Amino acid sequence: MSLGGELLTIGGLFLIAYVLGRLGKRIGLPAIPIYMLVGLIASPHSTWIGLNIESHTIELIATFGLILLLFNLGLEFDQEEFYGNAGKLLISGGTYVAINMGVGFVFGFSLGWGTREALIVAGMTATSSSAIVTKLLIELRRLANDETPMILGVTVIEDVFIAIYLAIVSVVLSGDTNIWAVVGKLALAFGFLVVMFALARWGGRQVSRIFATRDDELFTILFFGLAVMFGGIGELLGVTDAIGAFVIGLLCGATRYRDRIEQLALPMRDVFAAFFFVNFGLTLNVATFGSVVWPVLGAILMTVVLNAVAGQIVARMNGFSVQAGINTSVILVNRGEFALILATLSAAAGLEARITAFAGLYVLVMAVLGPVLAANADRIGGLVRRPLDRRAAARDAAAAAARAARRAERDREFAEEIALVEAAGSEARENRRSEEPVAARRRATQPPTSPMVIDSPDTGLPDGQRVERERDPEY
Repeated sequence: MSLGGELLTIGGLFLIAYVLGRLGKRIGLPAIPIYMLVGLIASPHSTWIGLNIESHTIELIATFGLILLLFNLGLEFDQEEFYGNAGKLLISGGTYVAINMGVGFVFGFSLGWGTREALIVAGMTATSSSAIVTKLLIELRRLANDETPMILGVTVIEDVFIAIYLAIVSVVLSGDTNIWAVVGKLALAFGFLVVMFALARWGGRQVSRIFATRDDELFTILFFGLAVMFGGIGELLGVTDAIGAFVIGLLCGATRYRDRIEQLALPMRDVFAAFFFVNFGLTLNVATFGSVVWPVLGAILMTVVLNAVAGQIVARMNGFSVQAGINTSVILVNRGEFALILATLSAAAGLEARITAFAGLYVLVMAVLGPVLAANADRIGGLVRRPLDRRAAARDAAAAAARAARRAERDREFAEEIALVEAAGSEARENRRSEEPVAARRRATQPPTSPMVIDSPDTGLPDGQRVERERDPEY
């Protein structure tokens, strides 16, 4: 079977992706919407380029891209940060995820597509794109900002949430209605996660021995083989290949070879992830976008508003300013690969067909809108702070006026008290002046005092000698 035509087509697609990617970089766009757009214009449902290519021809390579995306997500998971600040991270990140997930679930129900579809839509709108967030922090030179550790902490909690959420979703999408079968699958999924997290926490030194080779070729084959194998194990256990890849990445990240694995895995992830995004674009049909325009616009508005609120709440919880909350919101508003992974899972499970179109259009818009908002965070902050500053100035002026009024009232009361005291003193002086002539006349009419002689045996003087004392006039 000749594959020359298909290889030529795939190569041409990636050259188009390169050209569009270069143009996108000039205006600050991430690669994800570019790759999706390439797949969209080459889709069998599109006549823009007219390439005849079927999605299944690159489906296996796209699966490798999905596996490496989740493998690197687990590899980059900061265990020391998580376990060292678990309480603070859970409060901040948990608040952020809970706000977005809770309202997103209600929004999913409001679409009327079904309970499982609502769960998928909530997951799409609840979590950020770690890849886009990290790239934007680097490209916008915000790694040194005070709020950046908080932002990265939220993404750590989101990674944990994704692992748990995918485990739940895999069971829900299985379609099993037997309650004990569902409980058993959930127990198996969570048991798998607990074991792998425990190995990553305490077994890193032992696992490091497996990677003890200086040959980069064999080293690359080893971790790639582990990622693919655990993806298969996850699929066989019913917890999806994505979870299997995530937990083995988590375990590899606990070894002392983490930096070396990351250095070799990142280029592979970028190449295979491009296949994943292009393949997703190939499944899209522009004609179906019309049926999801209003749901997507509602989801976009909800995402922006919820992130603005959650960003301010999380910033306030950590003692940061309004501007830091805005920086947090516009960075974390980006949505990307996780929404597409959920859409892929829902399509495989035969859920509502519009979810694929919803996810495609939602990610296309958010992956463009997010970087634009992030690049203009300071301008947005100025617009938001201006009315706040005016209101604060008005409050300060009102408070100053109230303080001046209270001070004037205290001064008036003090002046009244002083006047009363002075009036009382004046009255006392007048009374004394009026009494002085009467006392003088009384002294003038009294007889002069005469000496009084008394005998006192206790004076110690000779007998017959007298002691003279003045007589009291009143006496």
